Amino acid sequence: MERYDDDALVLSTMDYGEADRLVTLLTREHGKLTAFASGARKSKRRFAGALEPFMRLRVHIVETRGSTVRLDSTDIVAGYYAAREDLSLIARALYAVELCRELTRDHEPQPELFFLLEGYLRRLDAKEAGPTSLLAFELSALAHAGLMPRFDSCSLCGKEPGERPRFDQAHGGAVCEPCSLRAREAVPIPAELLSGLRALQEGERTPLPADLRARARSLLNVFISHHLGRRLKSVDFMAQVGLD
Repeated sequence: MERYDDDALVLSTMDYGEADRLVTLLTREHGKLTAFASGARKSKRRFAGALEPFMRLRVHIVETRGSTVRLDSTDIVAGYYAAREDLSLIARALYAVELCRELTRDHEPQPELFFLLEGYLRRLDAKEAGPTSLLAFELSALAHAGLMPRFDSCSLCGKEPGERPRFDQAHGGAVCEPCSLRAREAVPIPAELLSGLRALQEGERTPLPADLRARARSLLNVFISHHLGRRLKSVDFMAQVGLD
């Protein structure tokens, strides 16, 4: 059995049996892993406080015969404890880790996504990530997963979206008015929203007004749900907290 160490972010956990825990990790070198942590719910020495969502760890892994690896021990690198004291920051962090978990496949290295998520959690912890930054994070995560929605031109004909653009998740983004006749699920969106999302894709970090953020949130929720086949659970939690 091969043993190795890696940097990891905890994406989610699930209790298993009376004392064990299954932990989903996004690791820097080995991608997403499901790790079996034997006795994690009883051992106060080996895993104390480490196996919680969005913890940053140094993990010690043992490969097993199946797809699940064994988690031998962990060292906490960063707990992002300041972010855990604010419900709105917790909601954003949980959404970010759930999105990354659903966008990745097991055992496929995603170092860019690892550093993207780590950087976003670090900014949340430092209270440097405003509401618009979550939209920027989503767009970057979708790009790494090969699911970047198109905002710069019509997804069907490639021309400018025009003054009355629409958005169709099934066709991957913006649709001009003439092509919307072929996109039955296309919905009208403000031209300023399209340009704002395009600017975020291109790396600009100008905050969007609250009304455009709310429209963007609804748009991306539909787009992500369509491509993943389900709605992320943390979307409802963000709505309960009152986040756009």
